[in-house]
Amino acid sequence: MKKIDIPLEELEMMNYDDIAHIILEAKGDKMKIADLFKEVCKLLKLDEGTYESHIADFFELLSTDKRFIMLENGYWDLKIKHNKGMESFEDEEDDDEDIIIEEEETQEEGDTFDDENKATDDDVDDDDLSDLVIVDDIEDEAN
Repeated sequence: MKKIDIPLEELEMMNYDDIAHIILEAKGDKMKIADLFKEVCKLLKLDEGTYESHIADFFELLSTDKRFIMLENGYWDLKIKHNKGMESFEDEEDDDEDIIIEEEETQEEGDTFDDENKATDDDVDDDDLSDLVIVDDIEDEAN
């Protein structure tokens, strides 16, 4: 593994995933997540307690960062190293966003849908409200 010559002050300003990216680039090979986070903690001079309390967050961070890929047996690596032959797949995925699928109209004859004729909960006949009685709380307390 190449030596990482980044001052501690600069490392402290970086996110864990950025430091992990630097470590994987320097090492040039895949690493288990526990070993990778131990290296991050070692570079940042963090104690064992920090390692134990943040390893789950580190896993979630790598899982959501598109620069990393989880391999077999718990190994992690940089996704760019494993993308050979996948570039065209990703390009096709991006192109799909631009495609608009037009829905076919499947209404049969005589089957009309009109917003004006659509019944909603707001459509209430005045006759339905004629049986309601309004009770005033003040009058109720006086009796």
